[in-house]
Parts: sequence; C-alpha cells; structure tokens
Amino acid sequence: MRPIHARTSAVFATACLMLVACVVAQDEPDKPPAYGDHRNLMVYVDNVGNEKQIKTREDWLIRQAHILLGIQQATGPLPPLDDQPALDVKVTQRVRGDGYDRLTVSFAVERSDDVKTARVTAYLYVPHGIANGERRPAMLALHPTHRIGKGVVDGQSERPNRGYAKELAQRGYVVIAPDYPSFGDLTGYDFANDRYVSGTMKGIVNHMCCVDLLVSRYDVDAKRIGVIGHSLGGHNAMFVAVFDTRLKVVVTSCGWTPFHDYYGGKIAGWTSDRYMPRLRDEYQLDPDRVPFDFYEVVAAIAPRAFFSNSPLNDGNFDARGVRKAERESKKVYQLLDAADRMLVRYPDAGHDFPLAVRRESYRFIDKILKHTPTRDLP
Repeated sequence: MRPIHARTSAVFATACLMLVACVVAQDEPDKPPAYGDHRNLMVYVDNVGNEKQIKTREDWLIRQAHILLGIQQATGPLPPLDDQPALDVKVTQRVRGDGYDRLTVSFAVERSDDVKTARVTAYLYVPHGIANGERRPAMLALHPTHRIGKGVVDGQSERPNRGYAKELAQRGYVVIAPDYPSFGDLTGYDFANDRYVSGTMKGIVNHMCCVDLLVSRYDVDAKRIGVIGHSLGGHNAMFVAVFDTRLKVVVTSCGWTPFHDYYGGKIAGWTSDRYMPRLRDEYQLDPDRVPFDFYEVVAAIAPRAFFSNSPLNDGNFDARGVRKAERESKKVYQLLDAADRMLVRYPDAGHDFPLAVRRESYRFIDKILKHTPTRDLP
C-alpha cells in the first residue's frame, strides 16, 4: 500500500472549502447565516446578512461553504483532521469469487478503546486480471438498512437488486463495502458512548477512511473513485461525497427527498441515534428549522457527477420532492457548466434499484471514471 496521512491530504482540505477550514479546530462549527428558503440555491447571504445573487463560481463557493456548515449544525462537527491513526489493515478472510477475490478486512478509523468505534469491517473486492503496475478505478459501496450489513451489497440478502458491490467488482472495479455502525460485524454499536453527535457523522468519518484505504492501494487510481448506495447507503453516499471531493461520481438509489416531502414533513424517521437526533432535540421535528435540506446536499456535490434512482412509488422518499429538488439543483450544475453530470431517473417501481436503471448507473460511472468494463450485467 502507498503511505497516506489521510486527514492532512490536500484533497481533503479542499473538501472543506475555504470558509469551512476554520471549523476543524473547534468543538462546534460556526453557524452559517440564516437562509429562510433552502430551496433557493441561487443566492448567498453576505457578512452583514444581505442576500446576494449567485452569478459566478466564486459566489457559489460561499453558499457551498454555508451548506457544509449547516449540515454540521445537524450532524455535529467533522472531527479534527490531523488525529487519524494508521489504517492498520487486517485481512481475516479471502474468498475467490466470479471474477474477483473478496477479502474481509478491518481497519482503524479513530483512537478509541471500543473496537467497534475504533475499527471498521468491510469487504474489499479485488478484480482478477489487474496487470502489474495497473491502477483501476474504485468504488465505495454503501449498504441499505439490513442486519447483515455489507452482505447485502454482496448479494447475500433476500433482495435481488442490491448486489451492486459484487457487480461492480465483476465489471473490473476495486470495491470497498463497509458495515455501517449497528449492522453486520458492527451490530451492537453504542452510539450513546462514542464521540459523535450523530450516527450520520460517524458514518461520514468511517466512509472517508474507506476512501483513504482505496487511495493507499497500488492498484487504485486515486483520481478515479466514486460512491454508490441504496436507501441508507443512498443518503450516506451523498453525505460523504459532500465532505470528500476525492469522490468523483455519486450514485444514490432511493436515498433522499427534501425534508418537507419526507412523509409530508414528518421527519421523525431521521432522528434515531443512527441518524441525526438533533432534528428532534434542537429543531423540534420542524423542517423549517432544520439548517440544511437535500436541495443543498445535491447542489453541494456539483460539479462532480451525480446520478439518482428515485422510483415513482418509493414509499420512503417521495419522487415528487426529488423532482422539485432536481429542478433547483440543476441550476447550480448549469452555472458550473456541468449540466450533463446530473442525471435523475424515475422508474415505475417501489423502493428498489431495478436492473435497467442499475445498468444505466453503471454506464454513467464508467463514463465519468473513464473505465471500460470487463463484464456487463446479463
């Protein structure tokens, strides 16, 4: 593996975006200026509280920095960037699959006496046929809600359309698929006694460490890394991408809708320890008080590539809200000359990642990461 100091890399510093750089030394990030309407992405609030029209990329970077601050108001702060232990990767199992080797690994993500806090378990897929000196594109594959965690994206669950980690490995990608805290090998994770305000921020940190691991490998091209996830994994893919600009393409399936459109604005489902308890404890379950919204999350990813599978009959994440957010977020992509890098598909399906749209998402990833697949889906 290539040596890497994960939390002082220039690419990560870039992810914090100018105005957010001061956050890392504080217990809590500064509060962003108040935005009365999170849907209006084409304004920013200046230092004296006046709204200004966004006309340039530099204008947008101000709003983008405010969005990152707003997210941290709800999730808690991103921890200091210079306190990351060595990854200390341990391989506990190796299985030969159809076109790849699947390694079960664990690695360090923080300093803690609790092993489930300190380390992450994951599947690491290494495609067969990588030539000496060749560097492949790589994907971070985040699983949906399921007790078996990473096993879902390996195709081990009862759901037929969730095996995207294995499928991407068969297409020739190096893939890492971690357990989210409280699932898989991290079942029993104690959110109450870790150092995070939210499970969401713990997930962001763990997933950024997964990117660190990919970047450290000699068979990975650090400039060609993306993230994919369904449901729980779908919004976690978005959250980690906002903070980590090393992720060049984001695929989210059934992972989001604006807060006002989530069960008609009843956002209690976002408030468990696994997610963002502050939405209940500090913002009283009022979408109008939450300091960010998914309009902004999507836009903050721009101009990097974004693909959303948002089925018409998804009972969790209302596609009507996605359509509204798509219209507004597209304005930012257009401003940044990246309109063709944002795609949203609305299949006639329920809370699922159907084969046809999954194939399209893979082709989108291939295009962005400049990869010729070694195999396609049947």
